[in-house]
Amino acid sequence: MNMSKDEIVAIVTTDKNKVLHSGVAAFLCDNIEERDNVSLLISKVTEGMVHDLENGCVIIVRH
Repeated sequence: MNMSKDEIVAIVTTDKNKVLHSGVAAFLCDNIEERDNVSLLISKVTEGMVHDLENGCVIIVRH
């Protein structure tokens, strides 16, 4: 049986204070429009899903 594990592949935010040092790639954007565009591109490349945390941050998760 193949048990896949969900994995956060990136954090994209407009607020550098929202991201702690971790093993996940973090991208800092100048505004919400750039954040949304960067998130979409990363999700396409990594085959991940974008999840909005509704605090200025989005995470890309590979399910």
